[in-house]
Amino acid sequence: MTLQTKLSQGLKEADIMLPPDVQQKLLDYLGLMQKWNKVHNLTAVREPEEMVTLHLLDSLSVLPYVKGQRLLDVGSGAGLPGIPLAICKSDLQVTVIDSSHKKASFMRQAKAELGIENLEVVCARAEAYQPQQLFDTVISRAFSDLAEFLQLTRHLGNAGAQWLAMKGVYPFEELAQVKIEPVQVLPLTVPGLEAQRHLVFLSADNLKAA
Repeated sequence: MTLQTKLSQGLKEADIMLPPDVQQKLLDYLGLMQKWNKVHNLTAVREPEEMVTLHLLDSLSVLPYVKGQRLLDVGSGAGLPGIPLAICKSDLQVTVIDSSHKKASFMRQAKAELGIENLEVVCARAEAYQPQQLFDTVISRAFSDLAEFLQLTRHLGNAGAQWLAMKGVYPFEELAQVKIEPVQVLPLTVPGLEAQRHLVFLSADNLKAA
């Protein structure tokens, strides 16, 4: 099966409609990641077919839940989920932040080479980042546990913001540690992936109460 077929079938299963040029840009991003991976070890996933599932389809599983016009992806690493979201939603202003210069360099290269105009790359620690404008959605995929994620990013969301934490199995222990009732925790389905995925929703009101 070609990567293109795997991606288009996965998108169909996930009920995500993307035009062919956007799907191609996602695959170009994957190709760039593979190229850099040989030298810079951006991600532990090496097999291109696995990358389609674990990087692209996994990132895009949150697409229906992104709200507002400005999204911040914290601890983005190789740009996940921020870059796939930026590629798929050209009307969404996406900022990806990572403290690793190597990873920020890769994301800047991806922005330039793929022409992702709605993407901003920041090399900084989340707790030290002071954006000119706050965000509607703050998301993280593999950044830290919930308590640290909220502690380091609570100054980055606006008054109506939502925080989205992408997790594997239901994070009972992490939720107990933060002592905050989440708005909701939804199971996510990623085509081709048998492992569990959950999305934790928190709001600015949650954080005020904490």
